[in-house]
Amino acid sequence: MSDENPDFIRTARSSYDAIADAYSERHPDGLGARPLEEALLTAFADLVRAGGTAPVADLGSGPGHVTARLDALGLPVFGVDLSPRMVELARRAHPGLRFHVGSMTSLDLPDATLGGITALYSVIHLPDEELPGVFAEFHRVLVPGGHVLLVFQSGDEEDRVHLAERFGQPIALDYYWRTPETVAAHLEKAGLTVRARMLREPYEEETRPRAFVLARRPG
Repeated sequence: MSDENPDFIRTARSSYDAIADAYSERHPDGLGARPLEEALLTAFADLVRAGGTAPVADLGSGPGHVTARLDALGLPVFGVDLSPRMVELARRAHPGLRFHVGSMTSLDLPDATLGGITALYSVIHLPDEELPGVFAEFHRVLVPGGHVLLVFQSGDEEDRVHLAERFGQPIALDYYWRTPETVAAHLEKAGLTVRARMLREPYEEETRPRAFVLARRPG
C-alpha cells in the first residue's frame, strides 16, 4: 500500500480544489444525456440490491452527481472524494446524502462492508503502480458477492497527458489512459471476477472512447 499522501494524491487534491467550482458549473450533470451510462448504472443498482442491503461507495464522487443518481435508484450510497472543496459542493447540492474526504488508495472502512463500489472517471489519475493496491483495497471492503463498476477514458497506454491549466486555473494533473483489458487483468489479479467489459466510441465533444468494466468479489 502507498504512503498515506504520496505526491500524486497531494497534487490531485490541490488541482481539484482549484477547479471545483468551475467544474461543477460546467458539468451540472456528470452523466449528461448518456443513455448507455444510465442503463449501466441501473444494471449495477439491480445487481447490488440482489446481493443485500450493504451500502455503496461512489469513489471520486466530485460534485455528487453519480452519488445522487445511485440514491435515486434506491441504493444506500455515500460519496468519497480527495478534494475538500468538491465534497463541500456535493454536500451543498445534495444535503440529504453523505460525502466525505478520502482516498481510494486507503479506504477508512472495515473489511467486507460495501455492497458495491463505483468509480467513474477517477481511476484515470492513478499511476500504474497504484492499481494493484487500489484494487486489493476494493476486494477488502466489498462483501462477498459485492460489485464494482469502473468507467474511464480509454486509450494507448503509452500515451500520458499532463495538464498544467484547466478552467483558467493552474493545476498539476496527470492522466493515465488504459484499455478495458488492462484494467480487467488488474482486477482479476486482485481476486475480483470480471463480469463484463465494454468500449463505446466518443460522443460529440469527447475525444477518447469510454471504457466500462464490471467486476464482482466472489461469494
